Amino acid sequence: MSEKKPAISRKLLKLRERAKHKKPKFLRSESWRYSKMSESWRRPRGLDHKMRRKIKGWPPMVSTGYKGPKVARGLHPSGFREVLVHNVAEVCAVDPKVQAARIAHTVGKMKRALIIAEAKKKKIRVLNPGTTETTEEPEERLEEGEESVAEGEATGKTKSEKPRRRLFGRATPEKKAKPAEEKEKPKRTRKSAKAAEPEEAEETQEVEETNEAEEGEEGVKEQ
Repeated sequence: MSEKKPAISRKLLKLRERAKHKKPKFLRSESWRYSKMSESWRRPRGLDHKMRRKIKGWPPMVSTGYKGPKVARGLHPSGFREVLVHNVAEVCAVDPKVQAARIAHTVGKMKRALIIAEAKKKKIRVLNPGTTETTEEPEERLEEGEESVAEGEATGKTKSEKPRRRLFGRATPEKKAKPAEEKEKPKRTRKSAKAAEPEEAEETQEVEETNEAEEGEEGVKEQ
C-alpha cells in the first residue's frame, strides 16, 4: 500500500500543477525541422539566433520568470521534503510527517541495511531503498561457509570449474581420462633423411668388411 501524502503537501502539489499548466512547452530549436533532433531543451548559443534574441513568432526560451511557486519548490512528487542521509544518526533527525530520507550513493551495502532498518522502526519513508534485505552477521556467514565446505568434503563434490575457452569463445572439449590398464605406446620418432644417410653408409661399410674377411678366410683354406 502506498503511503498517504501529507495534507499540507497535497495542497502545495496542486498549486505547483496549476502553475505548470500555465507554462509553455520549451522546445529545442530546429527540433520541429529535423527528426534526428530530440525535443529536450538545449539553450541556443548562436549570435544571430532568433530564439536567443527573443524575436516575435519564435518559441519562448527558459528563463527565471517561469519558476514554480516558492512554497512548493523542491518537493518530491510524493509530497515529502527530501533529506540526504549518510548514516543512522542522520536518520534520527528526519521528521517522518513532513520529510523523507534519501540514502547517499556513497553509502555501502551494510550501512544501507542499517539505515533502512532504523527508518522502518521510526516509520520514515526511504525514497531509494534498493535492496531491503538485512545483512547477515559475519559469524553466521563464516558458519555457513564452513558447513558448505564440510558437505563438499563428505560428498566428494567440489565447485565445478568453468570450461576453458578457445578463440572466438568456443569451449574446449573435456579430455576423457584414460584407464590405468592401458599402457601408453612408445612414440615413434621420425628421423630426417640427412640424419639417416650416414647411418646407412656405416652399415654398408660393415657389410663389405665382413664379406672381405669371409672371402679371405675361404682363400686361405683352399691353399
